[in-house]
Amino acid sequence: MEYIMLFALPLIIVGAIMLPLFINLKRTKDHKPTNRKRAVITNAASFIGVMALMTIIPLTGAFAETADAAAQTAAGAADSFTNGMKYLGAALSTGLATIGTGIAVGGAAPAAIGAVSENDKAFTKALIFVALGEGVAIYGLLISILILFG
Repeated sequence: MEYIMLFALPLIIVGAIMLPLFINLKRTKDHKPTNRKRAVITNAASFIGVMALMTIIPLTGAFAETADAAAQTAAGAADSFTNGMKYLGAALSTGLATIGTGIAVGGAAPAAIGAVSENDKAFTKALIFVALGEGVAIYGLLISILILFG
């Protein structure tokens, strides 16, 4: 029974979160008018419900451990916290660097296209500015690699 909960519960949760998206895509495919505001509200409500459910289920003891497993878990809690923070730091460095790259390229690329359309000799300078923006993502990835394996 526990194995069924371990595998079925995440699938149900993902289905609950994705249900408004599937409904909206089906209505778009059938050329019916969609109510996007209602879809966003339904998605937010299902997400909040899922988060509440995932907070309550561990409190009920549905996934209770044996005494030996609890002892091993307590012994490795410091390592798991350290690993969790390491993965969180790596994800944040990559994610935020990628968002910064999108902002930089989103501003530099249209300006570069406009400059090249005015003067063909400005292509090299424009390309450099776009490449500098893309370099930020590479730096974020490098920091993530250093955090994970350094």
